[in-house]
Amino acid sequence: MTHDKTLKLVTNLGRPEIEARIAEVRQAAQAKGLDALAQQLAGIEGLPRTQMEARVKAALKLLAGSAEQQGLGAQLELIELNLPNLT
Repeated sequence: MTHDKTLKLVTNLGRPEIEARIAEVRQAAQAKGLDALAQQLAGIEGLPRTQMEARVKAALKLLAGSAEQQGLGAQLELIELNLPNLT
């Protein structure tokens, strides 16, 4: 039996923290063989907010309806909540 980490709702992440979380999700997607998701999140660091937001939303759509990938979806939702913090 595996246990997922509890997701702490944080809404004050800055760009470095957001980009670090995106990198974590990308690495997890690669490890799980979710190549389309990993590609969607590749090269996202440094992008303007609007482009980053579009890529995160597209990544969430890729995971829609996938109960097995709930943890990755939750991480992406947390990232999405914090995107307004980008300047």
